[in-house]
Formats: sequence, C-alpha cells, structure tokens
Amino acid sequence: MNTEEIKKLLPHRDPFLFIDKVTEISMEHVIAERFVSPSESFFKGHFPNFPIMPGVIIIEAMAQTCGILGSHIMKQAASEKSVYLLCGVEKVRFRKKVMPGDTLRFETKLLANKRKIWKFDSKAFKGNEMVCSAEILCADGSLDE
Repeated sequence: MNTEEIKKLLPHRDPFLFIDKVTEISMEHVIAERFVSPSESFFKGHFPNFPIMPGVIIIEAMAQTCGILGSHIMKQAASEKSVYLLCGVEKVRFRKKVMPGDTLRFETKLLANKRKIWKFDSKAFKGNEMVCSAEILCADGSLDE
C-alpha cells in the first residue's frame, strides 16, 4: 500500500501523515514503514545539535498504523463523517533513539474491539531493535451520532 492508498484510509495529510507505506495487512495485524528524513521540521528544535525524533511523533505514527488497521477491518475509508480518534495510550516504553535517516517499521495487532473502542498492541522498530511499544486505544468518532 503506497501513500495514496494510505490516504484513503486515514484523514491525515502532509505534514502530519507519518506512514509512507504498508508492507503487510490482514484482519488482525498491519506492518507499515516510515523513513525519517533528515529534513523533518521537528529536528530544527528537537534538538538543534542532537536531532532526535520526538516520542510523541513516534506514538502518533503508531496510532496512525492503528487507524489503518481499524479502517481496513471495518472496510471503511476516511471521510468527513468517519474518523477514528486516538483516545488512550497505555504501557508506553521508549527504548532507543530515532535519528535522522532511520527507517521505522511499525507492527500493530488488534487486541480487542468493544462498543466502538479498539485496543491495539503496537511496536516501532529500527532494524531488529524495538524503539517503542505501547497499547493504543482508538474510538469511532463518526459525526453521524
């Protein structure tokens, strides 16, 4: 799945779309990637002489991966009337720094779905090293309610 196909499932757009491609997807899990360009705007201030990808951006990319999986499972494209919202992050652990030029791989699996709330296990890797793990909660924020 390329960027244009991802945009059909997520409402995010540049500069806030943090997934470049999806390499694997099923009804239970998704694997996606993001190249962390040295020209990312957040590196200008985080930190000028020691650029590190902010943890909140890593979590956002993981949440976007969850959104891709949820939309795929529901067979529902992103629209003005349908959007899945980040509503919780639990058990977050950061293990390694993410630097300019790294490629992140996100592996997310569905843990539970109850009353329009989805719970995912999500992990971010660079190579074989885990850089972050979290349980992420998303909720259906459809506007027709």
